[in-house]
Amino acid sequence: MSKRQKSKYKIDRRMGENLWGRPKSPVNVRSYGPGQHGQARRRKLSDFGIHLRAKQKLKGYYGNITERQFRNLYARASRLRGDTSENLIGLLECRLDAVVYRMKFVPTVFSARQFVNHGHVLVNGRRVNIPSYRVQEGDTIEVRDKSKQMALVMEALDSPERDLPDYVEVDHKKVKGTFLRVPRFEEVPYAVQMEPNLVIEYYSR
Repeated sequence: MSKRQKSKYKIDRRMGENLWGRPKSPVNVRSYGPGQHGQARRRKLSDFGIHLRAKQKLKGYYGNITERQFRNLYARASRLRGDTSENLIGLLECRLDAVVYRMKFVPTVFSARQFVNHGHVLVNGRRVNIPSYRVQEGDTIEVRDKSKQMALVMEALDSPERDLPDYVEVDHKKVKGTFLRVPRFEEVPYAVQMEPNLVIEYYSR
């Protein structure tokens, strides 16, 4: 099950942005925040508030990541060579649930976690049911034969909402794809502007 127990789109209204670019997002109808004070004038954010919001937006985009997991990803990214913000994005996009979402095998990041958890996904021919599993370059990701006709999968494959990024290669007829490489930040098709550099500043205070 998805770890987000509350309304999945409430974060859209809190941020005032359509995080996943979906037509059903409530921001498309009500651009103000949720709750009885949602239409009150927004106060100017402090520097801390700006950094916190950037962190909440990036973490919320991936839907199912706990604060502890996200902090651990930052810690791992900071130990790798190169730019820490690029490393963080790379680690997030290497998660199995994120790769399944990018390959359009499921319609949302939330369904991606559940889909992997229920054992519908094979990595290099072996069933993997851990959403945070780290996919390596050249790994083959496919949906089990018994799961290829699920309504969830058919809906995602037929949806024109998202395009495939260049760092994955997919055969939608076989519902099978290859993770070609770890993407750079500018290659990731976020529907809204993300600021991973502010996330790094938030955690490095």
